[in-house]
Amino acid sequence: MKILPSLGRGLGEGFLLLLAGCASLGTPDGGPYDETPPKVVECSPLNKAKDNDKKKIRILFNEFIKMENASEKVVVSPPQIEMPNIRAEGKKVKIDLFDSLRANTTYTIDFSDAIVDNNEGNPLGKYTYSFSTGPTIDTMEVSGTVLAADNLEPVKGILVGLYAADSTFHDSLFFNKPLIRVARTNGSGQFTIKGVKAGQYRAYALKDMDNNYFFNQKSEVLAFDTTMFSTSQRPDIAPDTVWTVDSVVEKIRMVPFIHYYPDNIVLRTFLEEGQDKHRLKEERKTPESFTLYFTAPMDSLPHIEGFGFDADRVLVPEPSEHNDTITYWITDTLVSYPDTISFALTYPDTDTLGIDQMRTDTLELVAKTTHKKLERERIKQSEEWVKAREKRAKRSKEPLPYEENPFETTYMTLQTKPGNTLDPNQNMTFIFSEPIAKVDSSRIHFYQIIDSTQHEIPYVFQRVEGQVRQYRLYAEWEPKAKYKFEADSLTFLGALGNRAHSIKNEIRVRSTDEFGNIFIKLVGIEPGDTADYVVQLLNKSDKPVRQLTAEDGRADFFYLKPGEYYMRMFVDNNHNGIWDTGEYRSLRQPEMVYYFPRPIPLRAKFDMEQEWNFRSIDATKQKPMAITKQKADKKKSIQDKNRKREEQKRQGK
Repeated sequence: MKILPSLGRGLGEGFLLLLAGCASLGTPDGGPYDETPPKVVECSPLNKAKDNDKKKIRILFNEFIKMENASEKVVVSPPQIEMPNIRAEGKKVKIDLFDSLRANTTYTIDFSDAIVDNNEGNPLGKYTYSFSTGPTIDTMEVSGTVLAADNLEPVKGILVGLYAADSTFHDSLFFNKPLIRVARTNGSGQFTIKGVKAGQYRAYALKDMDNNYFFNQKSEVLAFDTTMFSTSQRPDIAPDTVWTVDSVVEKIRMVPFIHYYPDNIVLRTFLEEGQDKHRLKEERKTPESFTLYFTAPMDSLPHIEGFGFDADRVLVPEPSEHNDTITYWITDTLVSYPDTISFALTYPDTDTLGIDQMRTDTLELVAKTTHKKLERERIKQSEEWVKAREKRAKRSKEPLPYEENPFETTYMTLQTKPGNTLDPNQNMTFIFSEPIAKVDSSRIHFYQIIDSTQHEIPYVFQRVEGQVRQYRLYAEWEPKAKYKFEADSLTFLGALGNRAHSIKNEIRVRSTDEFGNIFIKLVGIEPGDTADYVVQLLNKSDKPVRQLTAEDGRADFFYLKPGEYYMRMFVDNNHNGIWDTGEYRSLRQPEMVYYFPRPIPLRAKFDMEQEWNFRSIDATKQKPMAITKQKADKKKSIQDKNRKREEQKRQGK
């Protein structure tokens, strides 16, 4: 049963539910709409019943009702291994429990805001039914928020639960014992676990893939807190607004309620490394290449034993960063020309016990587009080009200049990033359409243009590490200066035997007047802390646009384009420059992430100095709403149709 907890944090039902008198239903002659929420009139067994042994529960309302998104919102706790049957029928909600009832245990069925009336959808409000199989009923509650560890996004719909705790942390519980009480988070990542027995606990979160309520799959997202907490309660008051018919605040009254603690638990979810490795799929879009896809990162490339060809000689691999996607380029036309290529693939595959074993599969890959089809298309395009040129020649009064038929010779295509206009701190990347086998550097020329005169200057042109199709041009770029990069058609030879067109790139470097700078001073680094602090500037999509490791508590970002920036930081404990996830077996938490709570505006020619005390703000309040993708659930409320209709009448509509 997917569930969503109430966020009442102990507010009494009288405070949470507005149960007004019955209004008549809307009628064809314009009678008033029903704006009264449904009301519970009878429960069997009684709500908060003790010594109950019945597993069939019936809740009767004063009108016909329905449940919205019940599979996501309704929570039964303790968790039920066998799915309970919960449905709305007429004026009743019927619950059938199938698990054996535990002795001396409080059961709660939290409906959240799922129950509405059948006619107008007026919400009942936060409603929880409970009973006990023993002589007492437990009423404690614990609340908090679940955030994604890597970006502090609220995590919606994840299971949150408790284990009873003592002074020793029993890490084995989460591997083989169901959580004893559970809830699910709402759209804000918030949860409230109800019916808790007074005592000491530890909290966990789990994306439960197999509905067994404990962590037993690497693919399950989880969170844990080794800190032990004790439940408690105290009387408190909260403001309640009373509205007039015209939606004007009449008064604000203070309503007493019981406040349950802790109410500020924060759990940070993560996915462990070492996900199960399996071959996912393979495809061969063109005759000259094929791509293998795996479900998880791999430490090394798989081994290929070609049938009828030497794979080590013929294939050029182009792996992704973590080797989970690998494109192989076929450099021998005798191998790529046939429609089918066959080989044995040996790779690590995770067995049912979670152990990686080497597995060998025989694969036959058929090209989606064959050489014959490509050749027919090339000949057709070449003939059309010749005919078009002949027509132009007949219409022209002068002979046409020589033009090379672009379909007679196959060339590599080339893309440059970021283009021909650079920031002073950027370098230009050349991305070719196939791996590069050879570069004749003697045919490369690089100039700075000063007063229309070309001056050769030092540069470095080398392959980007780990990339077979990318080269990068490095130089000392001067603001407002112009440069030229030249390479003739014999400079680059591709692994498939193709060459690139001649290159003549004129490059302009932007003026420093087009940029601003942001200087960050970190506050809160504790003496003796040996970790690195990696600061990232983000765009409005929460994506990093620049990253620096702070030095002496400072991160200085130069040459930034004007605009609005956001900021994130992670504590790099192992100094590898990347955010690392956690591991439950070793009780290692993911590396801590912090957000600066507001955007940083930047104008051209301005320096922005910003001090950041990153430990001073609660994690649930750090991430700016503008870049938070998971939004809060829309609050259900009475539609107020009667008032709106009266307003329309007054306005003559």
